[in-house]
Amino acid sequence: MQKYLKSFYLKSILAFLLTSCQHNSLVQGQSSPEHTEKIENIDEKSVIVGAEQLEKISELVKDKKIGVVGNQTSLVGEVHLVDTLLALEMNVIKIFSPEHGFRGEADAGEHVASNIDEKTGLPIISIYGSNKKPSPEQLSDVDILLFDLQDVGVRFYTYISTLHYVMEAAAENHIKVVLLDRPNPNGHYVDGPIREKGFESFVGMHPIPVVHGMTIGEIAQMINGEKWLKNGVRCDLEVVSMMNYDRNKPYSLPVSPSPNLSSDESIQLYPGLCFFEGTEVSVGRGTTTPFEVFGHPDLKDKEGFTYAFTPVSSFGAKKPLQENQLCYGMNLKTYAQSKRIDKLEIKWLMKAYQAMGAKESFFSRTRFFDLLAGTDKLRKQIREGKSEEEIRASWEEGIKTFLEMRQAYLIYP
Repeated sequence: MQKYLKSFYLKSILAFLLTSCQHNSLVQGQSSPEHTEKIENIDEKSVIVGAEQLEKISELVKDKKIGVVGNQTSLVGEVHLVDTLLALEMNVIKIFSPEHGFRGEADAGEHVASNIDEKTGLPIISIYGSNKKPSPEQLSDVDILLFDLQDVGVRFYTYISTLHYVMEAAAENHIKVVLLDRPNPNGHYVDGPIREKGFESFVGMHPIPVVHGMTIGEIAQMINGEKWLKNGVRCDLEVVSMMNYDRNKPYSLPVSPSPNLSSDESIQLYPGLCFFEGTEVSVGRGTTTPFEVFGHPDLKDKEGFTYAFTPVSSFGAKKPLQENQLCYGMNLKTYAQSKRIDKLEIKWLMKAYQAMGAKESFFSRTRFFDLLAGTDKLRKQIREGKSEEEIRASWEEGIKTFLEMRQAYLIYP
């Protein structure tokens, strides 16, 4: 371990990063445990994420036993956050790993085991599956939690659910959470139905729209401020804000946030295509273009569904839907390249439903579809033959109320 900590190569990289971050780090307007000050005078420089502000992080974790909630997206430049902290001789004692695992090697919904990180020798505690919330025993030797996950700005993407449980466990065990904020690649718009009561789940814990337009740091402040944690407890939270971030400017993620979101196009298309996960239609898991395509064997010879693909068992998709079946559908990569998607696209879902005969079995996982939508209204509206305009109109009041509520928690333009 000592040899690892003294790696000359890693220290050289970190020396450069530390010098850069010392020059650019936030000195004024830092977040308090209650609320992060809004950042003024954003310039045109590159975005500096929370994890790259090493001077600030060093001050916050000095002489503390650190638990890191992270995965493969937790980078400082091209170096992992955990490797960075260890090289700077900070006292990281364990890792908490969400869905997809610490190194991002697990499929969606796959069991993530607690084990040892081979590179560092640190214990990894899985906080997915049956142990979504860190236990008091798992936190007993931790002084502070560093949370650093790359979200994609969609309610059913489970990293904000992991955030909720981490904050709740930390509050109950009197541990501070330092959240290292990162951009939301879908942060430029808000759209979709609000999650209703009775549809709470790990893919929809909060009464927010499908696309919420907030960074994970802003969502954390909302969770605290709206008292959504169990029994209304409040987490001792500090958000290390980004510099030079504007939610309205395109941002390309430096690393895939999960195995099946492997391109800018898939991340743009994900909010709308994920609804197919509650149906019998494949979204390309088990191909080289997941969440860029969709299809089904029964769409053969249907107008407009000419793209063909065959899902096979592969990394990130060990048992894909329609495995080894020739599917016909659409390739939407060019569509996502031609424009910046700025609304929750449901037209492909509606088109596939009609093309497959508007049959009830189309929604093969009815309950899961409703949990993704946060309501059973969307499924019923599609089955009733409502137009896209009518469906969108039913979201307007909820979105308006949400936009008013979220204003108090925004950090960035």
